[in-house]
Amino acid sequence: MEVGRFLLGLGLLLVALGLVWLYAPGLLSWFGRLPGDIRIEREGFRFYLPLTSMVLVSVGLSLLFNLLLRWFR
Repeated sequence: MEVGRFLLGLGLLLVALGLVWLYAPGLLSWFGRLPGDIRIEREGFRFYLPLTSMVLVSVGLSLLFNLLLRWFR
């Protein structure tokens, strides 16, 4: 029962994120262009490393999963 609730909550979160991405694309336009994201573009070469964006995603997911796990205990 606990796993089912967790998966249901995660699924609803993904649906909400998908709807935001689909119907309000400008809302997330800042993501991937934060200070600390490394972008090197030269002729015939392109390198992109979104360090700051991935740290932000990691912190957000860690907080979310900790809250969900505490709520479903």
